[in-house]
Amino acid sequence: SLKPKSLRHHGNVQPFSDEDASIETLSHCSSFSDATSVADEGGEASEDAAQEDFQYKLKGFIDSTVDKSAKTRQGALDGLKTAMATRILYEFISERRMTITDSIERCLKKGKGEEQRAAASLACLLCIQLGSGIESEEVLKTLKPIFRNILADGSANIQARQAVATSLGLCTLVAEDDILDVHATMECFENLFTRSYARADGTCPSVSPQTSQLHTNALLSWALLLTICTASQVKDILRKHLPKLPRLLESEDVNMRIAAGETIALLFELARDMDAEFEFDSWDELCDKLNALATDCNKHRAKTDKRKQRSVFRDVLKAVEEGDFQSETIRFGTERMTIDSWVRKRTYDAFREFVGSGMNYHLQANEFIRDVFELGPPMLVDSATMKAMKISRFERHLHNSAAFKARTKARSKFRDKRVDVGEF
Repeated sequence: SLKPKSLRHHGNVQPFSDEDASIETLSHCSSFSDATSVADEGGEASEDAAQEDFQYKLKGFIDSTVDKSAKTRQGALDGLKTAMATRILYEFISERRMTITDSIERCLKKGKGEEQRAAASLACLLCIQLGSGIESEEVLKTLKPIFRNILADGSANIQARQAVATSLGLCTLVAEDDILDVHATMECFENLFTRSYARADGTCPSVSPQTSQLHTNALLSWALLLTICTASQVKDILRKHLPKLPRLLESEDVNMRIAAGETIALLFELARDMDAEFEFDSWDELCDKLNALATDCNKHRAKTDKRKQRSVFRDVLKAVEEGDFQSETIRFGTERMTIDSWVRKRTYDAFREFVGSGMNYHLQANEFIRDVFELGPPMLVDSATMKAMKISRFERHLHNSAAFKARTKARSKFRDKRVDVGEF
């Protein structure tokens, strides 16, 4: 298998609202299995009714994806997206996979910008729900030619191309079963982002902000697929791309500079994993460039852009100079996970982009995502545990507010001291 062990394994409908989502998102247990359990006595009947009502709503969305009105189709796609981002719907979706795939295909081919964007995102969420295996492979087989056409077509809607650049990356990570096809898809992305390279004389090609966003999305998807490449592929890419990628650090677009910096850090990490003594010819020059971006005080740049950029490039510089990674802990339910490498960060950020605030829920309940991050099978959460978690959450809130008061007091004392000493 090409993947590392961690990756094997009616009418005008209103978009699905977060309020609707919370009916079940809060009651995790009912999504872990088809058996529903509710903390309240006698709540099971109403829970079943809510479940039925919810499925009826979803069927309505699926029917509405073929409506004559573009606005209705758009609302239906958004409704399905929100539902898939906030709940585990494997059984429901599995039975209707081909119908949903057909709808996505039709909206991608016949829809305009926003509708195509929503359809591309829905394709990704469909693969995330189905996980790695024959079902998601079938989805990708159907949609990949359309994705690639939109991506390569300079006259296609730019929003659609931006969305496809992101979706094709994650769909490939989840569902591609052939390493050569992964490579071919990476080449589609290379054809885009390499157009933003600064020229040999240091001048940057003039690229519109919308096109720059397309190139940035393509670069991030390319970096995501780097994480599942074989060692020999990584060696080829290092030889071919590492000398040129620093040219993207000259870009006028802050998001492109950041994406390029993080991709360079990821490549150094992969290179050192294969060879601890890895050396890069233009290392000093690269470190100077990264250092300049980490301390950027260019007057022409917006303050928020500079702040965001400086923080990222301090981490990138550490990665390139010392092989360090600033690790971060993600807490979800009663569990926690550490993002301790650029590979993990790129993978986590890619999933998070699609499931958004549903990420913690998917980390708890989605077997495929748990597999990717090596979290083991989902831990079943029963009503008693949910109650206990709610109590501890309230106690934690009290503790946090007490700690906050204590910190504020300590700080104000410190401020008084500073005034007395007069050194500052």
